Amino acid sequence: MTDDTVAAREVQRLLRPDLRGRTPYGAPQLDVPVRLNTNENSYPVPQVVVDAVVAALADDVASLNRYPDREFTDLRKALTAYIEKQSGVTVTPEQVWAGNGSNEVLSHVVQAFGGHGRVALGFTPSYSMHPIITETLGTTWVDGLRSAATEPDAFDLTPESAAAQAREHDPSIVFLCSPNNPTGTALPFDVIGAVLDAAPNAIVVVDEAYAEFARPGTRSALTLLADHPRLVVTRTMSKAFAFAGGRLGYLVAAPELVDALRLVRLPYHLSSPTQTIARIALEHADVMLGTVEVIKHQRDRIVDRLAQLGARPVASDSNFVLFGGLRDEKATWQALLDEGVLVRDMGIAHHLRVTAGDPDETTAFLEAMARLAPTHVSSDSADRQEPPA
Repeated sequence: MTDDTVAAREVQRLLRPDLRGRTPYGAPQLDVPVRLNTNENSYPVPQVVVDAVVAALADDVASLNRYPDREFTDLRKALTAYIEKQSGVTVTPEQVWAGNGSNEVLSHVVQAFGGHGRVALGFTPSYSMHPIITETLGTTWVDGLRSAATEPDAFDLTPESAAAQAREHDPSIVFLCSPNNPTGTALPFDVIGAVLDAAPNAIVVVDEAYAEFARPGTRSALTLLADHPRLVVTRTMSKAFAFAGGRLGYLVAAPELVDALRLVRLPYHLSSPTQTIARIALEHADVMLGTVEVIKHQRDRIVDRLAQLGARPVASDSNFVLFGGLRDEKATWQALLDEGVLVRDMGIAHHLRVTAGDPDETTAFLEAMARLAPTHVSSDSADRQEPPA
């Protein structure tokens, strides 16, 4: 028996029993020409913002011998200003909390309001980190279902179905996504109120990571905060802000709920450089968000073209498209990779997810799909239109 085998057995023996056999979260990080699998913004940070960040970091670097502002005061003010401008909802800095990506603020919520003997409810398919965060923090996860199961590409969640499941399980936390990942669809707004009413003992989290990409007229759960102290709205700067490497997520909630999160956060959880670069990015929000409309156009282009090719794309309010109608999603994923295009296999039969990239990336994906469609799109999909010459 090798030393590696002995070490592996010893680690497994000592590991928490509920973690044995689990697979860590992760998407393939492959060096291919077109990477459209992780919903990143394909556009680099604008140079004017790069220059501003570099200048602002000079003071931070000189004072790294000191701990950062534990309350990230200036960053919270910048987030407050952005939230009001983007949503039209007035909030105070005391209502805003931030962390190392939205996953950290979600973990703070679960740490504070979940735990042994408590239940978290989500409605799948949805963001795969919700059950991972929940279960690894000792909370029981309940895999709720979306209601329209009769159609292969319907992923609707109705107020009636969501409320019935909430009443059945009496959760301590409910996760909702709008727009939903991986389907891309915005949540019917009435679902939020229905769940709040049906789950009186729950913190209701509405994950709005892709809110900036939503189609016109899509309402934000931020508009409900004033009347619902159990409501939490989470967002991120990773997507629309082209700031995935900056790792800054945030939530908005009642000040009393935000105050409770201090009980579980690690000391000084946001470094000085993180606070600075996020604040500078927010001060340049108009520039940072300058590519959103272009990305939305590429998203809609993907939806239209895939439908022409006989696939079944789901209408999207995000920066990605889930599409079905594939004979074998794993074979199509590999065939696209062989063409130099990396997309995401979400584990949904006959479906893949593709991020809306820049125009060249979108074209590369759509041209590859046009070549693959005759053999990879199911014959029982909608009538396929031949690609133009």
